[in-house]
This record gives sequence, C-alpha cells and structure tokens, in this order.
Amino acid sequence: MLDLVAASAFFLLIHFGVSGTRLRDALVAHLGAGPYRGVFSLASLVGIAWLVYAYRHAPVEPLWGLLLGFRPAAYGLVFVAFLFVVIGLTTPTPTSVGMESKLAQGAESVRGMVRITRHPFLWGVALWALVHLILNGDLASLILFGALLVLAVGGTASIDAKRRRLFGEQWSPFAKVTSNLPFAAIAAGRNRLGPAVAEIGVLRALAAIIAYAVAFYLHGKLGPPLG
Repeated sequence: MLDLVAASAFFLLIHFGVSGTRLRDALVAHLGAGPYRGVFSLASLVGIAWLVYAYRHAPVEPLWGLLLGFRPAAYGLVFVAFLFVVIGLTTPTPTSVGMESKLAQGAESVRGMVRITRHPFLWGVALWALVHLILNGDLASLILFGALLVLAVGGTASIDAKRRRLFGEQWSPFAKVTSNLPFAAIAAGRNRLGPAVAEIGVLRALAAIIAYAVAFYLHGKLGPPLG
C-alpha cells in the first residue's frame, strides 16, 4: 500500500508542485515550451504507469465494501463523465494545452461544452474518479481515485490561476462568460444551454457514446479492472 501512496504523492506533486506554478514558468523560460511539455508528459506517463502498477498490486482492504446497489447509478454517471471527457477533448478551448492563443478571441472562443464548463475534460475525470471511489469501497481505491479526484478538481483552479497570471486582461472576457463549476455560468445567466447543445453537435456526442460502449465492453476483459 505504501507504493500506491508514494505513486499518488508523486503524481500530485508533479502537477501541483510544478504545473500551474511559477516554477513551471521558470522551467519554460529555461528549457522552452516544447521541451518542458515533453519532459512533463514523460513524467506524467511514468506517474500513471506507477499508479496502475501499484494499484493492481495493492492488498484489498475493505472500508465500506463494494456497493453493488450503486452500480446502476454508476453506469449512468460514468456515461455523463464520458460525455464531458470526449466532448471536452474534441472542443477547442483556451484552457487546453497549446490553445492559449484563443483567449485573444474573448467570448467568441466560447462554444459548445465550454459554455457548460471551461474544464470539461477535468470535470469528466473528476466524476469518473468519484464514482469509482464510491463503488469500490476499499482503501486502495480510496487512495488512487481520491488522488485523481483531487488532481482533477484542483487542476481546474490551477489552470485558471495560470491563465490569469500569464494572460491578464485577455483572460477576463473569457472568464466572464464561462465558469469552472459545470452549469454555473448558465445558472447565473452569463451563458445559455441551447447554443451549447447545438454547437456540440451529433458527431461529438456519438463519439462519446462509442467510447463509452467500447470501455463498457472491455471493462474487466483485460485483467483486473480499475473499478
């Protein structure tokens, strides 16, 4: 279990201790944006591989136990998570790596899922992690999925802070018509759901459905599942 704790700590450290901080700015200035992203991506891949290995080899120590009654709801919630993840990944937004230049477009860059949240991918990961944490009910799952949940939710605030720090006035018009928390801007009247649905379109939704169906089919087929 200590290996899983160490892997989780490493994964959180490289993100909250480097990415989104002034240390990251200094490293980019010294190495260049491309090399920095390469090194950081490699460190992230190592972290993910370490997490998966440690989780699969961690002892099973039940806490509240496997919640079989929660499974039907879990299927629906994970489907929503896939919608956020897939549609988020296929929707250009200034909060994505390499898309920062879109901030110059202001409110014009806000389309589709970005009207719902400016961090759709991370909120999808957060929902996926939360569902798996609740469903499994053991210590290893609490550590792994808890770390991923903290990373995803904390990552939204970290990215906002980084964009605000680096782009200043360019960030404000975009932030005013969007929200970190899903649907908050729509609830506050700063954006609308109708255009978001129309701009997402059928193809993105279909891609999310296919990805969910493939994941559902493969779940548990390739060895012990992650949840």
